[in-house]
Amino acid sequence: MKVAVYFSNTDLRIEERTVPAISEDEILVKMMASGICGTDILQWYRQQKAPRVLGHEMAGEIVAAGNRVKGFKKGDRVFVSHHVPCYECHYCKASDYTACEALHAGNYEPGGFSEYIRVPAMNVRHGTLLLPGSVSYEEAAMIEPLACVVAGQRRAHVESGHTVLVIGSGVSGLLHIQMARLKGGTVFATDINEYRMGKAAELIGADHVFNADGFSADALKERNNGRLANRVIVCAGAAQAARHAASAVDRRGTVLFFAVPREDINIPSMRFWRDEITVMFSYGAAPEDLREALSLIEKGGINVKKMVTHTVSLSEIQKGFALAAEGSGALKVVIVPDAPRAGE
Repeated sequence: MKVAVYFSNTDLRIEERTVPAISEDEILVKMMASGICGTDILQWYRQQKAPRVLGHEMAGEIVAAGNRVKGFKKGDRVFVSHHVPCYECHYCKASDYTACEALHAGNYEPGGFSEYIRVPAMNVRHGTLLLPGSVSYEEAAMIEPLACVVAGQRRAHVESGHTVLVIGSGVSGLLHIQMARLKGGTVFATDINEYRMGKAAELIGADHVFNADGFSADALKERNNGRLANRVIVCAGAAQAARHAASAVDRRGTVLFFAVPREDINIPSMRFWRDEITVMFSYGAAPEDLREALSLIEKGGINVKKMVTHTVSLSEIQKGFALAAEGSGALKVVIVPDAPRAGE
């Protein structure tokens, strides 16, 4: 089978490997769609563990199931989460599932950018979802990123009537904008990329989009009846994004770091103390968030279909990474199988 091995953003190599064998508690999935995540192109982060097969937003068809697998069978269309909690540790018993060590350490083999994927027993039990017929594989590849947004906004208690500022209008930012609007918030957004700014306004429906290079707290106040934002969600890994978040959050508001800069963040502690501002971070999603994300997609509450701008075959994954990294003409880039060869 073909796999795409990541060495760097500009060096992904197609290799031939043996199809993984599965145990009686596992399933083998043929990849039908696997999204390129913003963290996949975060080179300083990914190269630490290179070479490896990336891809963690995967949907596909079960081609084999072990004898002890329950609830799934050959031919089922599924989404599979790469990370799942153990439900047994201290953190899981406190319902802090994303703090579970198993969630951070687990994965499927060899990764979503592969023709076939072995799904471990734990992921079969806790991270595999049957797809409704109305949800395409490409839409299903958006379940994991949307689930992370669901989890983040639950942590930040985004509610109806809030003014929400989303800093960074890439895929995660656009999902946050949609989610905040669905909850009844007034949503502002920023970006430095004209293409993404346009998508935030026209495609997703942000109430106003600022160019981040000219953004200021005063500019936000002018558009928001003299007030700052109740919730600021940082979806850009630039130091400027952190500074804008600190200046734009209202008294007793919350800053949610959904993305972080490489360097440590400086917090204006005196102001945050006096104004009782909360700072929190969000990483990953629990199985309940995945189920909610699938429900939102199935019912049309969040439209992910319009965010998938490109599909690229596995053998041309280098082109997909270039599109995702450049970002000026693409939103979500999804890797799909190569076209069948003659006679197949």
